[in-house]
Amino acid sequence: MSKKITTIIIIMIAAAMLISINQSNIMASSRIAEGKPIKAAVLLYRFDDAYISLVRENLEKIQKENEGNIEFIFYDGKNDQSIQDKDINNLIEKQDVDLLLVNLVQTTSTQSVINKVKGINIPVILFNREPVAIDSIRSYNKACYIGTEAEEAGLLQGKVIINAWNKNKTAMDKNKDDILQYVMLMGEQNNLEAIKRTEYSILKINNSGIKTQEVALRVCDWNEEEARNVTKTLFLQYGNKIEAIIANNDSMAIGAIKALQEYGYNKGGKTPNIAVVGVDAIPEAQELIKQGIMTGSVLQDPYELAKALYSVGINLVSNKNPLYDTEYKFDQTGVSIRLPYHEYMSK
Repeated sequence: MSKKITTIIIIMIAAAMLISINQSNIMASSRIAEGKPIKAAVLLYRFDDAYISLVRENLEKIQKENEGNIEFIFYDGKNDQSIQDKDINNLIEKQDVDLLLVNLVQTTSTQSVINKVKGINIPVILFNREPVAIDSIRSYNKACYIGTEAEEAGLLQGKVIINAWNKNKTAMDKNKDDILQYVMLMGEQNNLEAIKRTEYSILKINNSGIKTQEVALRVCDWNEEEARNVTKTLFLQYGNKIEAIIANNDSMAIGAIKALQEYGYNKGGKTPNIAVVGVDAIPEAQELIKQGIMTGSVLQDPYELAKALYSVGINLVSNKNPLYDTEYKFDQTGVSIRLPYHEYMSK
């Protein structure tokens, strides 16, 4: 093949790519100019996750509050990256959406997703499940991440346990050895949020002067039923040696409570109690905390996340600075917006 022909082919490929990118820009601009709602594809890692289902409900609420501005279309990844990849590929092929909001199934797949979306110049926001490689996001000027500081959730969980220990050490320290024996229920083995929540909750407790001893650590995939089964097994094995259960999310904490209730614990009133703390402060957990059945949680506000996704998403589609007319700030990465947690425990 001659150099001339090769050059022509390269020019044709580049021209085709530019046409595709321009079509994406024109499509979004046309919708905005015509007063039609922006179309946003929301790819969730799984519909049946308690917290994620609340984020979805709040996005639907925001759509109603801003009727005519945006239309959210939801996709269930069913905790399977191959399903999510297929949905992303189909959306890219059809080029019929203006914005992608991606709650990754596998947080290691960031670069792959960014590379695909970059090719057609559609803005993308990764959210909630923190990517392993933030550098991948920096490689595309229409991408960012919206989430939390995982360390903060762990620190606040630790604060809840410290408060419970200081208020009621006599009942909590069952074997009177001045050491907190605990079970850790971890979300996922290689998930950044799970790792940091696990590490920093215990670090906070230890730094307060309370000695700790890990009875067991089990990975329960953020799942209530898995945590319930694991806790039943651990209770039969360790019984009264367990003085606290620290779960990376509320679903696992609730699963643990349901297991304990089968053995007469955590039923409220004067029944024996094991301290249980989670993360998310979902409505079911809030009710259990009010009843004195669950010790506490850490609030991750689903409406605040949904609002951030909407505001930043509209800016990106409109070719504005993602932070335009918002109170958000990027952290030191330059591409990550961190929303605050708040401790949640009974008064």
